[in-house]
Amino acid sequence: MSVTPLSALPLDQLRQRSSTKWQKYPPEILPLFVAETDFAPAPAITRALRRAVDLGDTGYTPPDPGIARAYAEFAERRFGSTVDPERVRTTCDVMMGVVEILRRVTEPGDRVVVTSPVYPPFYECVPEAGAVVERVPLTDTGAGWELDLAGIEHAMAAGARAVLLCNPHNPTGTAHSRESLAALAEIAARHGATVISDEIHAPLVHADRRFTPFLDASPSAARVGYTVTSASKAFNLAGLKCALMVTADPQTAAVVRGLPDEIEWRTGLFGAIAGVAAFSPESDEWLDALLAALDHNRRLLADLLREHVPGARYRIPDAGFLAWVDLTELGWGDNPAARIRREAEVALHLGPLFGEEGRGHVRINFGCAPEVLTQAVERIGSLVAP
Repeated sequence: MSVTPLSALPLDQLRQRSSTKWQKYPPEILPLFVAETDFAPAPAITRALRRAVDLGDTGYTPPDPGIARAYAEFAERRFGSTVDPERVRTTCDVMMGVVEILRRVTEPGDRVVVTSPVYPPFYECVPEAGAVVERVPLTDTGAGWELDLAGIEHAMAAGARAVLLCNPHNPTGTAHSRESLAALAEIAARHGATVISDEIHAPLVHADRRFTPFLDASPSAARVGYTVTSASKAFNLAGLKCALMVTADPQTAAVVRGLPDEIEWRTGLFGAIAGVAAFSPESDEWLDALLAALDHNRRLLADLLREHVPGARYRIPDAGFLAWVDLTELGWGDNPAARIRREAEVALHLGPLFGEEGRGHVRINFGCAPEVLTQAVERIGSLVAP
């Protein structure tokens, strides 16, 4: 059954927002950098937040705001995954959850594998937890990206104690296969190591791929793994501060249960209220419409780059609204986003922030109106020598 794509809000309305995407740069800049989208919230979220404001419901978050059960039901509906709400705790955001778990499963100075190029805060949250980043880059197969399982095995054999996984992967949009996740779990199990899976983009896996939660990949994955996730990326709720730490084994559940209560107190009440509404069946139709819009844009971007920026290399992502684009052949230096912002007045995310593999790359946020995406790529194309 066809789904009508969600329409983005007009630019004059978006520019009234006070978030980073719309306030960091002056109005002549088209902002396609930070991971905020340009759509109106799901109606169920708007209703829930409006009711809370009308009631003055702005106090402390209760011990059980209902989001653990809401997420468990969402995971069953959308992923076919069984989550025990008793094995879910909340905190402020995904990176905070990652740091707190890392502090419990590593010792100061332990090495933690990250699969670069990867979300820039990974490089900061590992040392915040007292550990050391060990880069094991994704393998470029020519058709996509995969985990370098042999490289991760080597790092584990040499003493690395954990893997910080991005599933689906930011910035490449890769939805890792069940087979590779199960193999990763076996490697971790052999070496007594842990896998922490950031699954914040999971609701945005497109229909031509299937999302496999790490904890579902195999019995070993359930034993060695922790998932940290949130409604914030799919439903554009980053400012409301609510994330979930999910486990599937008694021992890992005990680790999360043993975290100080203060970590849970950091959950934003509006984040929990909005998350319950986001994960409810009422928001499924909105999410399907969003996915239809993003599916159109991820394909449109391929056509636009082919027409206006020949030499750009881009693979249509499996998930999300972020595109990883290689501009090396254009000769615009290690950080082409700087020139693009200065000369084309389009703000993109800086490729080198994602790791050494990001030199010559940019990340483009296509969670916007097709007309805005078209204008942005046409501006970038104006810099290409005839």
